[in-house]
Amino acid sequence: MGTIGLVDADTVGLSNLQRQIAFSTDDIGSNKVAVASERLTALNPHVRVDAHPFALTADNAAGLIAGQDLVLDGTDDFGTRFSVNAACVAAGVPLVSGALGRWSGQVGVFSGRPCYRCLVAEAPPEAETCARVGVVGALAGIVGAMTALEAIKLITGAGEPLTGRLMLYDGLSATARTVRVTADPDCPVCSRD
Repeated sequence: MGTIGLVDADTVGLSNLQRQIAFSTDDIGSNKVAVASERLTALNPHVRVDAHPFALTADNAAGLIAGQDLVLDGTDDFGTRFSVNAACVAAGVPLVSGALGRWSGQVGVFSGRPCYRCLVAEAPPEAETCARVGVVGALAGIVGAMTALEAIKLITGAGEPLTGRLMLYDGLSATARTVRVTADPDCPVCSRD
């Protein structure tokens, strides 16, 4: 039996339905983790789901992440990504990060150095979020599946995870490339070792 922890304060909105398979129109207005927990339990009653219907912040990230085997981050704001990354580095927990916008997406695995902050030192002033620029629903499925695959590889020890690398997917040209992430010697998170 395994455990999955879900953290999100948000409620299901109409715009979520085209890119997230856990929700239906009847769920609009309901807390996302409550609905997702119910669906996951229905799919596999042998998995325990810990639902946390609140925002992950710099203040609570360490407590939520300590003791986990790995963390998957699919958030759409840099403040949360930075908090998740810092807590993962501090706890020594691998982070699988998936992000997307419009027609492109990326997946990376961060375990120690380099960390996510080495890749993104500061939040871009005009950061593109799903809410701001939109996203093609099918792309969420592609990036979500690639993120899940990286998590499975880490859990099972199979293959070569994207540790220290970032896979960039371009949905318009149906191409992908992988780049190495270099450790930033001045990283405020992982250079403190």
